[in-house]
Amino acid sequence: MSAFKSAISKVVLGSILLSPAVAQADGWDGWDGWTVNLATENDMFGSENDRHYTHGTRLSFAPPEGEVADWMRDAATYFPLFSDQGKLRASYALGQNLYTPSDISITDPNEMDRPYAGWLYGSFGLVSDLGDRIDTLELTVGVVGPASLGEQTQKYVHKLVDSPDPKGWDHQLKNEPGIVLTYERKIRRFLTLDTGLHGLEIDATPHAGLSLGNIFTHAEVGTMFRMGWDLDKDRGGPPRIRPSLPGSDYYSKSDGFGWYLFAGVAGRAVGRNIFLDGNSFTSSYDADKKHFVADAQVGIALRYDDFRLAYTQIIRTKEFKDQQKPDRYGAITLSYQF
Repeated sequence: MSAFKSAISKVVLGSILLSPAVAQADGWDGWDGWTVNLATENDMFGSENDRHYTHGTRLSFAPPEGEVADWMRDAATYFPLFSDQGKLRASYALGQNLYTPSDISITDPNEMDRPYAGWLYGSFGLVSDLGDRIDTLELTVGVVGPASLGEQTQKYVHKLVDSPDPKGWDHQLKNEPGIVLTYERKIRRFLTLDTGLHGLEIDATPHAGLSLGNIFTHAEVGTMFRMGWDLDKDRGGPPRIRPSLPGSDYYSKSDGFGWYLFAGVAGRAVGRNIFLDGNSFTSSYDADKKHFVADAQVGIALRYDDFRLAYTQIIRTKEFKDQQKPDRYGAITLSYQF
């Protein structure tokens, strides 16, 4: 499995190195124009619970517009829904998600609850901006199980913040390589309203998407609403950790300070969720999942010159049949454009 983890790193880092921004040393302007995003999601933000989807971290890199490796352009042509006729932009990401049952203080988890699981992954994607429409195609590869280092991450963080030690990681999902192919379409600023108050705008951006793989298989539809200034400079809101309402890894720089409020809803028809269904090829803990899950979110994004900082509060409906109540967690995203 260590060889598999090494392969993940090589795929992601190799994708970056194959980007014309890096591969053509003579024309590379360093990090100029690159956007870096760090997103962290945790149930301690706006919630008193430590359970279920308990933590996620995602670090993403987006090179300047048009700096896309040829092999990525060529691969995207095989996907019929994706249009390569827009302004193209690549993205690369590394991340880790952690999942636990409701009671982490017991050694033998309740078999009616969701299992312990970690998900360590790398992804690369291609975005086509056609102005009024944005297509996103993303491939994610990773590993579930002890090799994901979920146990070590949670125990280290809990020790650092003096939280209870999670006792049941010996019963986590077993090692399994994972792959997810995700396609997403946003109808950008489908509705817009100029309030006449010194440039204050309101817009709505509906989306639809499909994910296929042994980790997640689901179809999703939803809408994001925003209110603020210079909305056109932000391509759809701060990025989130999948599954979620979509955001954007890139944006245009602001002149001074700007902000906007946002709210959104989305529903997913779930065919597979390994973190509830359990391992694909061997026996493991599992939970009786629900086939329809909805998210509602509200938040605020602040921009200042090259920086973007956003906070999102999310409510997710019950994901499995024995779940007592919906989950609530928060997300913080910090972005910087070189």
